[in-house]
Amino acid sequence: MKDRLISALINGMPVEVLPGTSILEAARMVQVNIPTLCKHADLFPTAACGLCIVKVGGSRKLPRACATAVEPGMEITTHDAELTAVRRSTLELILSNHPNACLTCGRNGECELQSLAADFGIRSDEIPRYVRELEPDCSTGSIILEFSKCIKCGRCLQVCQEKQNVWALSFLERGIHTRMAPAGDIALAESPCIRCGQCSAHCPTGAIIENDEIGTVWEALRDPKKFCTVQIAPSVRVALGEAFGYPPGTDLTRKIYTALRRLGFGAVFDTNFAADLTIIEEAAEFVERFTKGSAPLPLITSCCPAWVDYMEKRFSDFIPNFSTAKSPQQMMGVLAKTYFAEASGVDASTIYQVSIMPCTAKKFELERTDEMYASGHKDVDVALTTRELARMIKQSGVDFPNLPDGEADSILGTYSGAGLIFGNTGGVMEAALRTAYFNITGENLTADAINIRPVRGLDGVKEATVDVAGTQVKVAVAHGLQHVETVLKKVRAAREAGEPPPYHFIEVMACPGGCIGGGGQPYGVSDELRRQRMQGLLDGDGAMELRFSHENPGIQKLYADFLGEPLHGKAHELLHTAYRSRPAYQR
Repeated sequence: MKDRLISALINGMPVEVLPGTSILEAARMVQVNIPTLCKHADLFPTAACGLCIVKVGGSRKLPRACATAVEPGMEITTHDAELTAVRRSTLELILSNHPNACLTCGRNGECELQSLAADFGIRSDEIPRYVRELEPDCSTGSIILEFSKCIKCGRCLQVCQEKQNVWALSFLERGIHTRMAPAGDIALAESPCIRCGQCSAHCPTGAIIENDEIGTVWEALRDPKKFCTVQIAPSVRVALGEAFGYPPGTDLTRKIYTALRRLGFGAVFDTNFAADLTIIEEAAEFVERFTKGSAPLPLITSCCPAWVDYMEKRFSDFIPNFSTAKSPQQMMGVLAKTYFAEASGVDASTIYQVSIMPCTAKKFELERTDEMYASGHKDVDVALTTRELARMIKQSGVDFPNLPDGEADSILGTYSGAGLIFGNTGGVMEAALRTAYFNITGENLTADAINIRPVRGLDGVKEATVDVAGTQVKVAVAHGLQHVETVLKKVRAAREAGEPPPYHFIEVMACPGGCIGGGGQPYGVSDELRRQRMQGLLDGDGAMELRFSHENPGIQKLYADFLGEPLHGKAHELLHTAYRSRPAYQR
């Protein structure tokens, strides 16, 4: 490896890098930050913003560091008076086409453009402003496009087109009139958009933000006629702390319970409980298909609403393969307004259920079909993102870092380590296999086998074979929708050739990393941050005595007292849904 390294100088400091390393990356290795607005760790360089220009000895050009590889013997200057002046002028040009509305922007205090303008001491408009008056697109109810705030960096297009393979966004018009918009200049809700929010997670400004519903929740909390309940998703607990200065991956479950009670919620549930419940239903569904051939294999997971939306639009021929089990969010919602209402003596019509999710598509899921009203009411009333919860806590004056630990309401709050790892790519698969193995063999996986490591990590497609009583169960995990087609094409090819499926069970998560990298999580996502959040959940699973969903005593009591048998009767009525083919363009 050493003999492959390239040597260069950055601001007089020696650096050795692998061939192909960009100047931008090399500079960070010697603790030099070159400003950029278009380059993101997840994305290929486009050199669109022009801020990362540098000087290279012997050349009169000013190459862009994000898109220029280090070459042997390069002498690179990243900062001097001339470069600072050019970068300042570039920022002034960008700002001249950007509204001066920071105080009312959804990214105020978290905007990369705002931070750079402050760093460069820009205090006045040196170039006359020209900002087109364009109405925002609020059509999806999940994410909002503020066209006038777009700086044409191209991040949203790249993540939507190349990473997610959705192709809902494009650039329209030319020159100073260039703008980001849905292809064909239609409403976002009419486009192939799946509301995953990855465009929002990667946008450096307030051009794409989540639909903020904090005001709606505050109104409900202040309504004496409503009994407000709340649930928190697995991955929220290892990401929320980033908004309060904690390292990524810090598990703050019990502080979050306390914070939610301080906000005024009458009951605090944990979506991990419903994740365990999802596993009971999904594992039972898999065993039925696998052992009895009751429906086609592979079984494909359905917990991710963005993936469900994508499947109905692009891969509707796989509807027979889709698990009919609702997502944990929706299972918790229906139980809050049936099981909890009966057990606690609360009128179900007064219960107002809020979910805290890492995902903007969860807002869309609430309205999907009639099955999301299985309780006789809207099962979940509002879904807030992790970012929205952080803002609520700050608005309330709660001193979050110094809160004591709290507890969830036990009736819908106990959970296993299997439910906890739902937030990671591969977590649903691992949890389901733990219970499916038990359902088939009558025994739990051994301590050595319980961690199904081949389905963990950030590889785009992960494959594994699990031995179940001498039978080989083949599974695949895909995350980030660019990888899904690879897996499904294999299945489709085998089906068309009349061959056995290459997999028996497939997990798909729309967002890279799974829910820990969801479109509603704190900004600044990268693979390193995903790994830290992921490790937080895996550490939590490993530290728990209860690691199998089927051993959760709260789940066992729920079936004994209320649901009956998995897949049948009340369990089927309340916990399952259906899908339909829909066109990618909704006009």
